Amino acid sequence: MSLTTPPVAAKRTHTAVHHGITLTDDYAWLRDPGYPEVTDPAILAHLEAENAWFEARMAPQKGRIDALFTEMRARIKEADKSVPQKDGDWLYWIEFEEGAEYKKWWRRPVAGGPDELILDEVALAAGKDYFRLGAIAVSNDGRLLAWSVDDNGSERFTARIKVIATGEMLPDAISGTLSSLVWVGDDKGIVYSLANEQWRTDNARLHWLGQPISSDVELYHEDDDGFRVGASLSANEEWLIIGTSDHETSEIRLVPAADPLAPPILIWPRRTGVEYDVDVIEDIVFIHSNATHENFSIDFAPLAEPTLTAPLIAGSDAVYITGFELFEDFWVVESRVRGLDQIEVRYYGEEDRIEPIVFPEASYVAGLGDNPEWAVSTLRLSYESMVSPASVLEYDVAARSLTTLKVQEIPSGYDASLYATERREVAARDGTLIPVSVVYRKDCAAGGPLHLYGYGAYGIAIDPGFSTTRLSLVDRGFAYAIAHVRGGDDLGRAWYKAGKLERRCNTFTDFVDVARGLIERGYTAAGRISISGGSAGGELMGAVINSDPELWGAVVAHVPFVDVLATMLDPTLPLTPGEWPEWGNPIEDKAAFELIRSYSPYDQVKAQAYPPLLVTAGLNDPRVTYWEPAKWVARLRELKTDTGELLLKTNMGAGHGGKSGRFESLKETAEEFAFILWQLGVQG
Repeated sequence: MSLTTPPVAAKRTHTAVHHGITLTDDYAWLRDPGYPEVTDPAILAHLEAENAWFEARMAPQKGRIDALFTEMRARIKEADKSVPQKDGDWLYWIEFEEGAEYKKWWRRPVAGGPDELILDEVALAAGKDYFRLGAIAVSNDGRLLAWSVDDNGSERFTARIKVIATGEMLPDAISGTLSSLVWVGDDKGIVYSLANEQWRTDNARLHWLGQPISSDVELYHEDDDGFRVGASLSANEEWLIIGTSDHETSEIRLVPAADPLAPPILIWPRRTGVEYDVDVIEDIVFIHSNATHENFSIDFAPLAEPTLTAPLIAGSDAVYITGFELFEDFWVVESRVRGLDQIEVRYYGEEDRIEPIVFPEASYVAGLGDNPEWAVSTLRLSYESMVSPASVLEYDVAARSLTTLKVQEIPSGYDASLYATERREVAARDGTLIPVSVVYRKDCAAGGPLHLYGYGAYGIAIDPGFSTTRLSLVDRGFAYAIAHVRGGDDLGRAWYKAGKLERRCNTFTDFVDVARGLIERGYTAAGRISISGGSAGGELMGAVINSDPELWGAVVAHVPFVDVLATMLDPTLPLTPGEWPEWGNPIEDKAAFELIRSYSPYDQVKAQAYPPLLVTAGLNDPRVTYWEPAKWVARLRELKTDTGELLLKTNMGAGHGGKSGRFESLKETAEEFAFILWQLGVQG
């Protein structure tokens, strides 16, 4: 291949028949049959050729990429640390040193004494192309530390344990974990979950320290391929909570943390469509569920008979209850009202005593932070908005007052008064009002370039929070908008349901209608809009460039889930069975097959002009497998009728999240923004 022309993937006809319909896929060969090992020389050669084409086309942008990276890095306080938080006899915090990609974990005695380094990510990551800390847990007596590490992006973590005071590594090493690490049995045991061959956590296992891993006890096994298992502790640390769930159904068991081999207590047997989570105080279980209302309610029941529930907070169309936390003397409820975060303190036995926490801005993101202790008089909170940097707040429960403990520092400078943020609503084609969060510089004229971000899946809300990297677009005259499309739960559970299964296409049309609405309101013009999304948000990118390519001036699709039909037809892939409640099961349901086929971006590529497109992938990605973006780009190269840019960059040593490290990941953002500026003709 000459670097004056893009790589062209070979076509090897592959057919499959489903529901009497023959599917032809000329690029199915890009999936290595040995996956997750990728060794096929032809596949690797093609991915490397695409990477070489990416490098060649982006080479003239190197100066801009370097400048963007420099300014993004200058907004990060390199030597930084978190606000110490008390947990038992210790104060814990994390710290970045100047120039370090990774952090160090520290503590010191509350009673006074020297600082103690408990985990050094910098040392652990030394010499590795990829590093990610998974779980980290200090034993209840403060003596031992358990943690897990992934060093190739496969999201299969190895757990280790050490004596904090001496640094002595215990011989216990558990490979293949994909879970938290929970101390139980008077700190003699750890509960964890292994990822099976299909990268599914279908188990909760108990490891006794000092015993062979082969003798670990399986506390729970899940037989449904679509469910995933996880474990945690109750707030008072008296109960081990073992949960299993898919995207719409859950089931929970409680086991005494002091005696993890005791018979479990089943809270509610699973019922399709019923999700719940629990916590315990004394002999009462609190249950947060959607059993009686899709926006969730909170009930309580005797631990001895958890199905005998009584209401604490009834479900409401107006209030979406997102969670709760119990403390010794009070409990806290988190919710959203019309997409805005709410936090309120409540009291046991005083149902009418409700104390909402009031925040200073009209639009913001707020939530409970790290509050590890059971008996507290203050709460740690997080707070930010599209114009206000992230803050750590402390709420005095008795005084009902907020104190700012830390505000995110931006060393290169930031003046919030230069920026404005708005919350707009744009009517979708079916009349539904779609919220849009917008931020822009006050001194920039309207009608310039606009970047539109979206996700819209799994009931995940996209919060209108603060971003330092975003400033590199906004300071160059962009308006930056977040489309809170259906499929997320931004406006409650009904909002999520309105963007899944048979109503999946609402997500795509909402995004397009938001773009058109912003054009009509003078924010920008057709062809002056850059868009981005990742994973399921990458599916969104693929759908809207098929349907409305003329709207977009530049598109970035990160690890995009674009081969939806083929993936949902393959139950051997890691996530497929658990995804059927989200997308439908095209194996058993012809209607689901036809619907997914009608919008799956790969299947709907056609001979038309497409906007400039940058696509990323991770060779070790277990969530969106590398061949999905590779096949998509190959088919786009074959069929598109324009001569615009189409670039694919595959991280050959990374997974779903791209490169690791706080600065290495910034380099990829700089590349993304340089591509956008290049394609929209924006100088600077």
